[in-house]
Amino acid sequence: MLDVTPLQTAVDALADRLRALPQSALRRGAAAEGLALARELTARAQRIERPGERPRELPDAGMFAVGDQLAVAGHDLVEALRAAAGAPEGGAVDGRGAAEADVKAAPAEQLAEAVRRVREAAQSEAMTRSARM
Repeated sequence: MLDVTPLQTAVDALADRLRALPQSALRRGAAAEGLALARELTARAQRIERPGERPRELPDAGMFAVGDQLAVAGHDLVEALRAAAGAPEGGAVDGRGAAEADVKAAPAEQLAEAVRRVREAAQSEAMTRSARM
């Protein structure tokens, strides 16, 4: 079984940080960076869940919603990774098999990359500068 706890923990911590930031900090770049990360995580989940289909872009719901958007996107990816880890050989969750799958990495590798990206975003200048304010 794939342990997705590191991704859940990292996403929840960053989402909570974004929710707690003042408007001025969100405007200085934290909201834009959070939305970009949420969009990336959403696209990753969609590529796992619907191999071969183009991912739909997560809409911008405004700077005050970005923490929630990140949390939802991260949790969607967690569930997609869990399903992919339990899928039969080939990695495609919907049964189409490896031939149609555009997901190139195994679920554990995808999990590690997602955790790295979330932690990287949490340490970015926009997030760390905003958190100090």
